[in-house]
Formats: sequence, C-alpha cells, structure tokens
Amino acid sequence: MTTAAQWIRSLKLLPHPEGGFYREVYRSEETLPRKALPSRYSKPRSISTSIFYLLRGRDCSRFHRLASDELWHFHAGSALTLHVITPQGRYQARHLGGTGRGGQSPQVIIPRHHWFAATVDTPRRYTLAGCTVAPGFDFADFEMADPATLLRLCPEKAALIRRLT
Repeated sequence: MTTAAQWIRSLKLLPHPEGGFYREVYRSEETLPRKALPSRYSKPRSISTSIFYLLRGRDCSRFHRLASDELWHFHAGSALTLHVITPQGRYQARHLGGTGRGGQSPQVIIPRHHWFAATVDTPRRYTLAGCTVAPGFDFADFEMADPATLLRLCPEKAALIRRLT
C-alpha cells in the first residue's frame, strides 16, 4: 500500500493554503478572453485546470469557495467527505470515494460560490484526489471563509464551521 508520504514525494506535492498538499498537473494552453466570461472574472482564464490534491487522515481542507465549478475525482486511499454550505445556507455532505457504498461517488461536483471543506473519513489513512476547475483556477477567484460569515449563514453547523475555518 502506498502511503501519504510516498504520494507526496512521488507526485511532488506542495502544501496548499487551505490545508493538505497539491500540485497543478494541467493548465489549458488556450484561454477564454475576459469579454467571453461572466462578469465575476476580472481577467482572461485558462479554459480548464487540474491538480492532484492529498489530505492526510487528520488534515482538513478549510472552508473556502471558488468563482468556478470544481469537479473532484477520487484516486486512492480513504473516502472523503466534502462539507458544502450553499449560498442559501443549506448544509450538504457529499462523499467522494471508490466503493459506491454509503453514498460514495468517484466524482463530486462543487458548484461555484458554494462554501466547502473536506475531511478524510478514516483518520489513519489519506485521500488522494484530483480537482478540475473550469474556467481554470486562479487564486483571484479563491476565497477563504470568514467563520462569522459562515456562522450567520448556517448556525446549525457551528461546531463544524469552527473546526474547519
């Protein structure tokens, strides 16, 4: 069995600002001009981008949101729970995994402007995933959550919000 440390070394993953480890593996050479994009984008964007993303068992991806949709792909390790808070304040747990049991899916879509965080379901394991963003990822479109904002939006998940912000 490959360990998290082995994946981090072999894939040359780096620490990610939201938690976990990542490396961009694809950025479309083609770009969409600013005038072809919705107004939420301030400059041209790659058509698509993709990363490897790894969370070790007790690591988490902290609540954040993107201006684009993000498609998560399961690659290896434990299943992962994506904790999603919609713009209307509804909480949803989405399960990324390879078995199909317990509501797991090998792909999960996080719609734009939804707050989300991730935790590994088995604390002694890890999850290796891929994330594809279209239009392509740009840190200008990435926003870390303010705990007070999320607590007002979804107060019934206060403990989770405090833990993952």
